[in-house]
Amino acid sequence: MRTSGTTSGVQSVLQPVFQYNSSVTPREIIAKAWAITKKERGIRAWGYVGSFFETMLHLKVLLYQMYFFWSFFVIGNTVGLFEIEEILYAYLPVGVFVTIIIIFLVMLTIELFLPSLCLGAIIGLSAKSYRKEEVKGGMILGLYNFFPLFVLKEALVLSSVSMAITFSSVILRYGENRGLIIFLLCALWFLWLFSMMLKFCMSFAEECVVIRKTSTFEAMGKSFKLVISHLGKIVFLIVLLFVISLRILINTLMALLLPALIVGFAFLFSLFLSATLTAILTGIIALILIGLASYLFAYLEVFKQTAWTITFLELNALKDLDIIEA
Repeated sequence: MRTSGTTSGVQSVLQPVFQYNSSVTPREIIAKAWAITKKERGIRAWGYVGSFFETMLHLKVLLYQMYFFWSFFVIGNTVGLFEIEEILYAYLPVGVFVTIIIIFLVMLTIELFLPSLCLGAIIGLSAKSYRKEEVKGGMILGLYNFFPLFVLKEALVLSSVSMAITFSSVILRYGENRGLIIFLLCALWFLWLFSMMLKFCMSFAEECVVIRKTSTFEAMGKSFKLVISHLGKIVFLIVLLFVISLRILINTLMALLLPALIVGFAFLFSLFLSATLTAILTGIIALILIGLASYLFAYLEVFKQTAWTITFLELNALKDLDIIEA
């Protein structure tokens, strides 16, 4: 009787763990993430806003670099940092130029900060939806978690391909010694690769900040521990990384297509319109194109982030591997 009681007691303790480990598979996580993405319009709205301003920021960077590349390699002229602004000042009326600069600075500020706020809302609301809670409070979630999420994002800023291209452009344009240029470019892209590896280890840091209310550095440590502890479940992470890779591929294609379309429309309008009308019409078309692209990015961003959030909730519920006794 004692043995039977002991055995049943052990089984009662271990049964929830075994049930939990086998309850959710990677395929089910992906399915649940997609179901939440399609169901929750509020989460998609936050994803759309964040994707729109993030796409605009990357588009500005790529347009600048396209002009610098054309000037440096085609014309052979090393342009200054504010040469585009000088060209606009020379060809546009003063009032129009001042308006454009003010709008540019305001939009740049929004593009730098708003995506982090939207990210906090997406993570928090998707976690609530997965837990079958009422999906509301996106603004509070975004504001409350904004600063640590912004710090995490900027700490891995070099993992962005657009930023790596920008720094490479600066090195090529202002470097004088060929050997030094090659060394700096190699060092830069080595740091980019290191940042990508670090970003992989920090995959759950943002979720840890929003869901567990931990500090930035504590979230980094918790994320690293989760990734290392469950690295053996490589299939589980490969599925999620495939989603990220798909988004990066689409982003890359759209990022290359959008600047080409905008430059093409600007050149076409300049043939028969004044500089002011060309700038206005090109800006309107650019906003329409960015809006359409952001609609696609919103689905992918919410889907990817929801999948990571569900993954964090599932793995975080397991006992840490370094803990012997609860």
